[in-house]
Amino acid sequence: MSVRHRRPLLVATVLAGAGLALTACGPDNTDTATGPAPAASNTVAAKPTAGGPGTAGAPTTGTGARPTTHAPSGGSTKSGSGGAAGGPCDVQNLSIHLSARSGAPSQRVIEVQNKGGNACTLSATPGVDLGNSATRDQSKNLKPILAAGTMRYTVAAGKTAYVVLDLDPSGATAGTTPGINEVNVLADDEDGNMPLASIQNFPLGADAKVLNPSMGMYRATLAEAVASVASAPN
Repeated sequence: MSVRHRRPLLVATVLAGAGLALTACGPDNTDTATGPAPAASNTVAAKPTAGGPGTAGAPTTGTGARPTTHAPSGGSTKSGSGGAAGGPCDVQNLSIHLSARSGAPSQRVIEVQNKGGNACTLSATPGVDLGNSATRDQSKNLKPILAAGTMRYTVAAGKTAYVVLDLDPSGATAGTTPGINEVNVLADDEDGNMPLASIQNFPLGADAKVLNPSMGMYRATLAEAVASVASAPN
């Protein structure tokens, strides 16, 4: 009798134990199968956006926007004649003079004053040639050798830009070019900013000696203009 009653109890105990074992394993298996996958999530987050500069985990070095290109000070601009942004100078707002430089017989100083109310820009050097005022054909006029430079020059309102023209850098007294008695000046010689009718003519005198002339760039002071012409190739 005792043997018959013990077997069902044993079976019940075994089944109960198995149920507990299944219950204990269930949550672990469920977490592994359906829970979040940290590694996969991190991989997606690390993908660079289209056009992004870096790789996953690399330090951010920028926003990815294209850098803005800034024109250098005195750079060419077409924002409008005489405008505050430094558009090309209007010849009507300029006063242009030429004079001999004291202590340097072969040099002439070109002064261009901005009489307008706003800053404006000029080409790096004025348009200059030397010829004979009595000759109608000016196509063979001499052009000076220029100091290096291409940036436009900004003249503030009320300020003056200076350029030095050296008629005879070598100081020669013989073999100079005959018949040169005039300097023709166009204050801005770039991209048709000024009509040819704006050319101004300045007499040199019959005794002017001209040989391989050179010219510097626009500068804010006479001393800087002298240094500029000295840098022109001989």
